[in-house]
Amino acid sequence: MAVKVGKPAPAFTLKGSDGKEHSLADYLGKTVVLYFYPKDDTPGCTKEACGFSELRTKFKKLNAVVLGVSKDSLTSHGNFVKKFKLPFVLLSNPDTSVMQQYDAFGAKIQYGKETTGTIRSTVIINPDGTVAKHWKKVKKAEEHPAQVLEFLEN
Repeated sequence: MAVKVGKPAPAFTLKGSDGKEHSLADYLGKTVVLYFYPKDDTPGCTKEACGFSELRTKFKKLNAVVLGVSKDSLTSHGNFVKKFKLPFVLLSNPDTSVMQQYDAFGAKIQYGKETTGTIRSTVIINPDGTVAKHWKKVKKAEEHPAQVLEFLEN
């Protein structure tokens, strides 16, 4: 199932860094910023996560919830959250099933070679559960949180 603007976002239930299960249905009535990233505590992923963290009060004022998703373990997520004091939940998707539903796992070019892995991308989900925006490939991780905020503010 491909992610399409204006269509319902694929349903999911994943375990989070807070020890709880999180489903898309839990967030009806809120805007969800669902961002997919390759690996905890790596340079680009850390810049992106810290960027979302720095903008947390602005996202909160817009009734938006930020959720990060990678295939890393809950232990890895917990360490990443603790190390950088991230104020949002990271969801673990080790089998990549949800990432695949959101077009965030597959063929990509890395260091000039084609490989299969997590595609850094973001989906904005409206309070009614429909897709508002899909960044299929995020180029500059450190600039992306500000782009997401700008989209939500406009």
